Amino acid sequence: MSRVPTQTPPIPAVVDEALIDAGRAAPAVQPSGDLSGRGGLRRVVITGAGTINALGHDVETTMQAFREGRCGITQLEFRDVERLSIQIGGQVHAWTPETYFNRQQILLYDKFTQFTLLAAKQAVAQSGLHFEGALGLRAGVVLGTAGGGLNTWDENYRAVYEEGKNRVHPFVVPKLMNNAAASHVSMEFGLRGPAFTVATACASSNHAMGLAFQMVRSGAAEVMLSGGSEAMLCFGGVKAWEGLRVMSKDACRPFSANRNGMVQGEGAGVFVFEEYDHARARGAEILAEVVGFAMSSDAQDIVMPSAQGAERAITGAMVDAGLNREDIGYINAHGTGTAANDKTECAAVAHAFGHHADRLMISSTKSMHGHLIGGTGAVELLACIMALRDGVIAPTIGYQEPDPECALDVVPNEAREAKVDAVLSNAFAFGGLNAVIALRRV
Repeated sequence: MSRVPTQTPPIPAVVDEALIDAGRAAPAVQPSGDLSGRGGLRRVVITGAGTINALGHDVETTMQAFREGRCGITQLEFRDVERLSIQIGGQVHAWTPETYFNRQQILLYDKFTQFTLLAAKQAVAQSGLHFEGALGLRAGVVLGTAGGGLNTWDENYRAVYEEGKNRVHPFVVPKLMNNAAASHVSMEFGLRGPAFTVATACASSNHAMGLAFQMVRSGAAEVMLSGGSEAMLCFGGVKAWEGLRVMSKDACRPFSANRNGMVQGEGAGVFVFEEYDHARARGAEILAEVVGFAMSSDAQDIVMPSAQGAERAITGAMVDAGLNREDIGYINAHGTGTAANDKTECAAVAHAFGHHADRLMISSTKSMHGHLIGGTGAVELLACIMALRDGVIAPTIGYQEPDPECALDVVPNEAREAKVDAVLSNAFAFGGLNAVIALRRV
């Protein structure tokens, strides 16, 4: 098994050493029986989860694919795909919106909204919550997306520019707006508290879930639905990404020396974030506890990532959670399969964790479901929950050749049984926007 290199790839000298030292000296994780919270802040737990993605149309199917190391990346199927140089992706196949929505709803819901509503219904059903009366006033939704209603944009640009139509449907604007999914979720469940959308490219879901966590922890809400969704797999969506020249034509192989780019995916993940005492009082099943969150900005380059910015977010999440670096057993990596991201992330992890990096497990499930851009962190949080709840670490599949600059335990190709008490989920986005969430087992 490849391990941490003896010489860690360099990180700029302007790293905030005070923050790093604070993270290394942070108090140990509290035992799960301690109900006091940290500094008077309330505890936040996840009591429901839902998803649809290339691996499955629900959580259990997705987690089973993680356990099996099954790849959901296939040949794309949509109009004009033959005109693309990239023709693979983590596409949701066998999707029939008529199964879930009536004709009027389909006219109003872009595909990303459809995905979100399905995932949200699964999550709320698992949580057992009902939002009538006072709870609806103390519950909200914050979601992440980067492309929003991109399918609607694509369809209507085609209609106007290619087919020469002079009119579009009256619902085009409410269908394509980025906040459409959040608004429809709030209406579906009667959530009258905070409701909004976060758009920070590939970190959108993590930013959304981190903000939801902060709102419940601070007392601004009792329950928040949070996560993210994306449906960029259409001709215009893939054609735009082709221009960046970061896409693979054959497979997503994070951390492998022969990787050749990222692969897009689509789908959604939604979770119920609930105040601990509220969940415990009603006897809810607790999937995991959310204990920390941190954000940082590279303030450096619009597309090239910074190890310094990533490390500050990683360390900040541990500080916020009150975790030592030795408490972390697993990291769900951003792990896109591009050389720039993989090397930068490994450098940030190695520097943030020092010698403990040699004992960390780190994997990228994008190798299986593709990169859902704004929705990716939400689907990846499922792998974190699986690690904590089931003691199964999802693998990085497609791994073929060790890379000296990514010399971490990347759990290559096969899932692994291991008991972990605390995990991190990384998200690092174009624009230099970083968001890391910390969870622990309850």
